[in-house]
Parts: sequence; C-alpha cells; structure tokens
Amino acid sequence: MRGHISAHAVCTAIREDIVSGALVPGSRLIEEILAARYGVSRVPVREALRTLQSEGFVTTRHHAGACVAEPTEQEAADLLDIRALLEPLGAARAAARRSPAHLKVLRGLVRLGRERARHGNPADLRQLDGWFHETLAQAAGSPSLTALLTQLRRKIEWMYAVEPPTRAGESWDDHGAVLDAVARGDAERARTLMAAHIERSLPVYRLRRPAKAEVRDPKRPVNTARARS
Repeated sequence: MRGHISAHAVCTAIREDIVSGALVPGSRLIEEILAARYGVSRVPVREALRTLQSEGFVTTRHHAGACVAEPTEQEAADLLDIRALLEPLGAARAAARRSPAHLKVLRGLVRLGRERARHGNPADLRQLDGWFHETLAQAAGSPSLTALLTQLRRKIEWMYAVEPPTRAGESWDDHGAVLDAVARGDAERARTLMAAHIERSLPVYRLRRPAKAEVRDPKRPVNTARARS
C-alpha cells in the first residue's frame, strides 16, 4: 500500500497531528521520517508539506528545512479578529444560499446542542459546536469562503484551548437564533447575530502556549543591573 495514499490524505494526517500537538511547534518535519510514520512514499509528504506551509502550519528554516510553525501571540490574536469578520459574512451568505438539506442538518445540531447543554457534556458540546459552524460555512455556497473558514477554525483549534462556557445553553440559544435568521433568509440579521455570538464567546478562548518572550526559567537569575539601565 505504500505510496497509494494521496497527498491530500497525508496533508490531513500531518495537519491533525500538528493541531493535536503530536507534532509540536518548532519540531523538524523530515520527509523520510514522516513517510515511514504514515506509510507512504516521500512524494505525497513533500506535496503535503508545501500545502501546509501555504496554510501557515509549516515553515521552512535555513539549514533545518521544514518545521512546525511557531505562531506568535499576535498572530493568534489576529485569527480571532479575522474570524469576527468572516463568520458573520458566512452567516449572511448562508441566509441567501442555504439549501433545505443544510437547514435540516443545522436544526438537528441545534436540537442536539440544546439537549446536551441541559445534561452538561462539554466534550459533546465542543464537537456539536464545530459541526454547526462547519455546516453553516458550507451553507454559504462559496467554496472559497468555506475553505477559509475551515482553515481558520483549524488554526484557532491549534493555538487555543476552548474552556467550557459557563452558560452553554445561552450559546446554543445564539445558534438557534442565527439558524432562525438563516431559515428566514434574513441575511443582515444572521450577520448581526453571528457577530454578537462571536463577541460573547471570546472569553472561552485561552492560548495553549505563552508567548516566547514571557517564558523564563525560574532557576535562571535575572540580570537586575541590565533591567535597571
């Protein structure tokens, strides 16, 4: 089977390992080792690394080759700002372009989300929340916008831990209100409601790793003379 797995499948596998933390930021991505890891030849690995570099998950260093990227705190913050712009646009487009199939799936997700929120299962809620936003992005009827939103959600998942909301029921009420606007074809209301939902959700996002400048070995003495100068 070696070599018969597509570059897309290899790309997905490497991306998932980066997002999950199995491949840590800064670690080298050696084609031969990755090929053995995923049971493929080096060709799809090379293609996958090029794709992941264009997405921002991989970077190339002089004398080191491909490495897992190490995003800065500012880059992470920018992702949330970009999401605040794109997700409301996606909701507005979904209101204009959604299909009956999209509405059926979204209604089912909201129903399940509200049910799980009442029973307090954070793991289920995170998964359902992801499915809701992904389905809404697909309902926008724009492959380019859907791809951007999907990539954005992956990068946010990579950089941020999402704490369970203290009022999960309210979050799913937000989803239900967005869905109602989408179902009625009210693009501006869908946009406004999604923007408000994203604003309210910001407190649950916590950076997985502190910025490099903030990390210091507690055993290492501080140069107080330099600090005073």
